[in-house]
Amino acid sequence: MTLSQLSVEYRAHAHNLDLRLAQLEYRLSLTQDADEQCRLQARIRMLSTMLREARELAVLTERYYDRGYRRNVRYTI
Repeated sequence: MTLSQLSVEYRAHAHNLDLRLAQLEYRLSLTQDADEQCRLQARIRMLSTMLREARELAVLTERYYDRGYRRNVRYTI
């Protein structure tokens, strides 16, 4: 698998995460139960982090070989 193919996979993953986050946020707006609100908020925080990372990795794999591209320090060795 090439980096450009991997970039497409990361973007698809990010899209799915974005959809799931929208569902959870809608569910959070409807619930009155404090325990469920805490669980949903924790899940939303975790998925938000995963979404950010998927988007960052999509850009990284998409532009990895571009001359002059400054890579994110988080993903360099």
